[in-house]
Amino acid sequence: MLASGLLLVALLASLTIMVLMSVWRQKKLCGNLPPGPTPLPFIGNYLQLNTQQMYNSLMKISERYGPVFTVHLGPRRIVVLCGYKAVKEALVDQAEEFSGRGEQATLDYLFKGYGVVFSNGERAKQLRRFSITTLRDFGVGKRGIEERIQEEAGFLIEALRGTRGAFIDPTFFLSRTVSNVISSIVFGDRFDYEDEEFLSLLRMMLGSFQFTATSMGQLYEMFSSVMKHLPGPQQQAFKELQGLEDFIAKKVEQNQRTLDPNSPRDFIDSFLIRMQEVQPSSQGGHSIVFGDRFDYEDEEFLSLLRMMLGSFQFTATSMGQIPKHFPPPPTAKVHEEIDRVVGTNRQPKFEDKAKMPYTEAVIHEIQRFGDMIPMGVARRITKDTKFREFLLPKGTEVFPMLGSVLRDPKFFSNPRDFHPHHFLDENGQFKKSDAFVPFSIGKRYCFGEGLARMELFLFLTTILQNFRFKSPQLPQDIDVSPKLVGFATIPRNYTMSFQTR
Repeated sequence: MLASGLLLVALLASLTIMVLMSVWRQKKLCGNLPPGPTPLPFIGNYLQLNTQQMYNSLMKISERYGPVFTVHLGPRRIVVLCGYKAVKEALVDQAEEFSGRGEQATLDYLFKGYGVVFSNGERAKQLRRFSITTLRDFGVGKRGIEERIQEEAGFLIEALRGTRGAFIDPTFFLSRTVSNVISSIVFGDRFDYEDEEFLSLLRMMLGSFQFTATSMGQLYEMFSSVMKHLPGPQQQAFKELQGLEDFIAKKVEQNQRTLDPNSPRDFIDSFLIRMQEVQPSSQGGHSIVFGDRFDYEDEEFLSLLRMMLGSFQFTATSMGQIPKHFPPPPTAKVHEEIDRVVGTNRQPKFEDKAKMPYTEAVIHEIQRFGDMIPMGVARRITKDTKFREFLLPKGTEVFPMLGSVLRDPKFFSNPRDFHPHHFLDENGQFKKSDAFVPFSIGKRYCFGEGLARMELFLFLTTILQNFRFKSPQLPQDIDVSPKLVGFATIPRNYTMSFQTR
């Protein structure tokens, strides 16, 4: 009895010491961090968060603590920025200090700190420069990419005509279309829409992307160090990510065997040629980004391609939601602009956009309202930084809540409603908004923004040049609320008929 009593006292004493040490450690490491709810050891503020609605949970905390606050996602300490003013002050006014990348635990299973999106320091800068240059060489920002999109739009129109006006889920059709554009850049060719390898690739990307928005995905973000060893849906996400890696590795090996250094066919060839040209670094071994040899398992290269393939889902999901937001009035106005500017005898061109302000406003509003990455991609402080009246220690993670910027009432009069007039002036001309940040802002904004905007415009106008939308529901009965909101926003499935004009 005495022994068991002593054991209980010892356990309580140990727990007390652990709690006190945790509190002391937090105070020591925190500098002068913004206020926030008091965390518990290891689980942090888990009890105050709804993992099924993480974005809403964080926004609710901001109502008490203000636009800049601290929260603990398990053992991770996060500074959260809400609203345009706070996000702009950090990502633009103090861009260098906020230019590091934080965690995204699910995708880190593949990236492991490498790649344009999730890498840091000199590696990130060199990868970014190479990616932008190479994408430009293959037509991004030039006529070449417009021709690729127009060609793919033709295949899309034929596929939609093949439905003969039946009610379908258009997300699948539009996902294949968007994916084929980047495929032609990365792999040198498009896939047939019924190609089993292509469909398997899309399923893998969709599955892993959706996991990041689920309740379990948010739990994994908090406790990945433990959960990666446990059974659960995270293991299925890992299988899908591994399948994506295997797919890319196979494509790289194929290009290696047939490479002509004088005639690059695609992005993969350009990377292989670049790696042959770059000499070992002066310190010996590999250079920071491009090694002195090529191995198809090279982390920098594979992670770069993973990032590009992942961009499929961002644009594809936005595209897939376009028909849902077209009750009769907006459809009629876009049809009128298409008929007036483009007509019926040629395909739309990107230069037509300048003469189609209402269509441009609709596309911007779809991206604003869709809010694809509501919590942004986590940033990391690169050095001890004074921000407002706070001191943020080097290494502190930061969530720039892009959704709170896209719904900032100071910039958008009806932030929770779909209104193209958010991007139109009193004369019906298109107007820009500083708070339009679906691709983020500052040093680490998404460099695929130009490609995405061109795709959205050309695909939308080509579809509406040929079809009218018809929903089985009345416009007011269509549920435009998201299915899941976590790292990403996952829209609800819906059906639509494409009827020839």
